[in-house]
Amino acid sequence: MRLRTPRPFVVDTLIALAMTGVAMLLGHVSRAAQGWPEPDGRAHVLIALAQLPVALRGRWPLTVFAAVQAASVAYVTFGYWPVACFFGPMLALYTVAAHRPPRIAVACAVAVWGYGGLVGHSPSMAVVLGQALLYCSVLVRFGTLTRHSAELTRRLREEQTERARRAVADERGRIARELHDVVAHHMSVISVQAGLARFVFDSDPAKARGALGTIADSSGEALEELRRMLQLLREEDPRAPDGAPMPTLARLVELVDRVRAGGVPVELAVEGTPRPLAPGVELCAYRVVQEALTNVLKHAGRAHARVALGYGQHELTVSVTDDGEGVISDKVPRGAGHGLIGMRARAKLYGGTLSLGPRAEGGFAVELALPTSASATWRGDDRTR
Repeated sequence: MRLRTPRPFVVDTLIALAMTGVAMLLGHVSRAAQGWPEPDGRAHVLIALAQLPVALRGRWPLTVFAAVQAASVAYVTFGYWPVACFFGPMLALYTVAAHRPPRIAVACAVAVWGYGGLVGHSPSMAVVLGQALLYCSVLVRFGTLTRHSAELTRRLREEQTERARRAVADERGRIARELHDVVAHHMSVISVQAGLARFVFDSDPAKARGALGTIADSSGEALEELRRMLQLLREEDPRAPDGAPMPTLARLVELVDRVRAGGVPVELAVEGTPRPLAPGVELCAYRVVQEALTNVLKHAGRAHARVALGYGQHELTVSVTDDGEGVISDKVPRGAGHGLIGMRARAKLYGGTLSLGPRAEGGFAVELALPTSASATWRGDDRTR
């Protein structure tokens, strides 16, 4: 069974109670041992005030130090034995040194060391001051070491977190490379076998059937590898939705309704005859519209927006316009952040063009053109502008 670690406040409370009891006993034995006055009710109150606040030392180090030091000064001022009230200020001094800069800890140490000499008149006070100086120096030193150790621990944890993040990123990159190799291999096999099957389809039906069988096997293996890799990536990414359907242009109505619910009137217009497109093309268009409307919500103020889809014979066009502010400042266009980078990357991936910027009549416009033919591939040159 795993034991629970006590909370710091509980531990400090127990320490404060223990120190109070020991200080009370020392106060009572002081008269018999060294001839100091017998502690009365006032002395007992001051002893408690000089010890009990250390239960809160972790939350308010300086405040606790000031409280216990004031009680200790009062205790010595009334002529009681100083050692009985030394425990609280010493522990509070250590806590200040462990949580605050050295100059503050040294100032507190001087206060602890000097208060006995300012208010005491005993011949043995020189010994008390010498002991206080030694104890204060040791406590400040250990408190400073504790603070440095805590800072080092924090930095080590940050470095471990960063190393873990880099390791995850490296692993995801490795998985992406493996996924690329797997898909490229199987697609190459499928392409070669498909060409062979078409070439011998009439002259050698048996060989054609064998090629088609190879295509079926390779495509099945490729799909299985894809599922395995994507499942691994999904498990590593806690933000990935579980089983969420891929957005399509048919779901733009839902997106527009959500933006309307957010307070921005949005008009959706469709030109041409809607038809199913490649999933990647539809996803690209959907994400661009989503990002553009998100920027309208964030930056356009009280604006009206219009989303227009145009189904051409070989091209899909998307236009998102608004009549809002148009720019964040005189030099920075609205939306010029990670969202803009993402939109450009998506357009480039599917061989499209992206145009965005302030409109002459006011507001902001995002225009996307995507080829819809099956032969459209990624273009190495940046077609975005």
